[in-house]
Amino acid sequence: MNIKVTGKNYSPSDKLKETIEKKFAKLDKYFPNEIDGHVLVVKEKDGYKTEATINADTIFRAEMKSNDPYDGVDRVIEKLSSQMSKFRKKLQKKHKGIKNYGFDALPEIEEEQEEIQVVKSKKFQLEPMSQEEAIMQMEMLNHEFFVYLNMETDSVNVVYKRNDGNYGVLETTY
Repeated sequence: MNIKVTGKNYSPSDKLKETIEKKFAKLDKYFPNEIDGHVLVVKEKDGYKTEATINADTIFRAEMKSNDPYDGVDRVIEKLSSQMSKFRKKLQKKHKGIKNYGFDALPEIEEEQEEIQVVKSKKFQLEPMSQEEAIMQMEMLNHEFFVYLNMETDSVNVVYKRNDGNYGVLETTY
């Protein structure tokens, strides 16, 4: 696995980089091909945030906050391993009888997975508006996201509120 370790507001020590590479090497055996990963360690006011992304056929991503970057790495590894186990179970369910997915070494998860159900469906008319108007609508409705027709690009966009209090925009292409 090719792991790139970076820091934000913080310069990860060589020891931390070695620890990250060693721990992520354990996940490497789950993938038949060479894959890329990225780990970002962010120094925040109240501790550290560790973000990890593994780019395989599917993207696995985990993010954890902790007081210690080493603890954050351990918790991120646990979360990624859990995601991979769930993914393997979905593959097994979808392709019954086929056993080799490259995820054979993952531990079984104990929890019973529920079937995904859509419990509510809603239709609404998309209104052409600017990005600023969409943010204002989202704030007035007290929602975490808002779908709108961008009047400048004539495409469907989604504006959302990020954990850091800023806004993000998802732009669609088709």
